[in-house]
Amino acid sequence: MKTDMENNMEKEILSRSTRLLGEDNIKKLSEARVILFGVGGVGSWCAEALVRTGVRHLTIVDGDRVAVSNINRQLMATVDTIGEVKVDALKRQLLSVAPDAEIEAVESVFTEENSGSFNLDSYDYIVDAIDSLKDKVALIEAADRSRARLFSSMGAALKMDPQRIKVAEFRKAIGCPLARALRSRFKKKGVWPRRKFKVVYSDEVLPNLGPEPEGAKGMFDTRKAQINGSLMHITAIFGMTLAGLIIEDITSVS
Repeated sequence: MKTDMENNMEKEILSRSTRLLGEDNIKKLSEARVILFGVGGVGSWCAEALVRTGVRHLTIVDGDRVAVSNINRQLMATVDTIGEVKVDALKRQLLSVAPDAEIEAVESVFTEENSGSFNLDSYDYIVDAIDSLKDKVALIEAADRSRARLFSSMGAALKMDPQRIKVAEFRKAIGCPLARALRSRFKKKGVWPRRKFKVVYSDEVLPNLGPEPEGAKGMFDTRKAQINGSLMHITAIFGMTLAGLIIEDITSVS
């Protein structure tokens, strides 16, 4: 049971959010259950925004460890966290913001093979911030079978102009190579998601000026995520926008 001091701190932390959204909506945020797949340059900032705004039940899923190359764009990546499990480092950061939050850190990668291990029906919202095309397709399909609402990030790499970042229903995200590749995959399978869902994307397409990874086969390798250049101001906006879509959906304020 919380002490009076803990209750007062929680109210003060959320005081500015409450002024804007109202107590009823803050309660809705605190009761919503969200699962977020991928806590990289997009997902880590989405998690931060959700928790700072009042979400108190968050599951974060990622199988990677913090690398030096993550520091330019990922929230929990610092010289002090190199080598740590990403979800553990992020959980520690989120709890430093909201000590009363229930943050479940799952060191895993969502795949078609292990999709059954995630009880997606126990969540209200699913956030897709993973890179692998194959795994992204599997998550979208699993989310479509669940009761939860899905919000998905398209490709945030190879982007520089924040004014080109947009929100659209998946089938209307025109100009994004990843969205096009996903639609092509669904078309080839002959099975489209039954429910519409919103995506964050950019129609800016820049050449990859960095060295191409060994063995890469084009923009999207279905076996693993392609390594492309990316910048924090873009990936963070993608993540913050995803969080904004969820917050808007939970609350009555638009």
